[in-house]
Amino acid sequence: MAARIPRNFRLLEELEKGEKGIGDGSCSYGLMDGDDIMMSNWNGTILGPGHTVHENRIYSLKIHCDNDYPEKPPTVHFLSRVNLPFVSQIDGKIDPMKLNVLSQWGRDSSIETVLVGIRREMATANNRKLLQPPEGSTF
Repeated sequence: MAARIPRNFRLLEELEKGEKGIGDGSCSYGLMDGDDIMMSNWNGTILGPGHTVHENRIYSLKIHCDNDYPEKPPTVHFLSRVNLPFVSQIDGKIDPMKLNVLSQWGRDSSIETVLVGIRREMATANNRKLLQPPEGSTF
């Protein structure tokens, strides 16, 4: 059986990766508060995919990793208003059962895989042309 990396070590790895900009440059993430020793609250940013209604838009998200992370996925809310079938139009919360990257969560998944998965969903045939709220509006 492989050794399991403790939650905080795992989140430290993710923080380092996010700060260095390793990975897909269309998404970024970091701690909401540098003094958050539990590393629970994160900010995320997604650059809208090209050739979609999201192109040239910047979406802000908040991500919460509870004590069960990475065994269970984080909760994710859009701060920027967006019209997508997996996002509540009331508070911007993503329904994890409607988004594959969260519903099929595995211990090897990460904050980065969530953001990249959301961006990929934005570019699908069903979502790429959905009418969007005015740019700059928030939940």
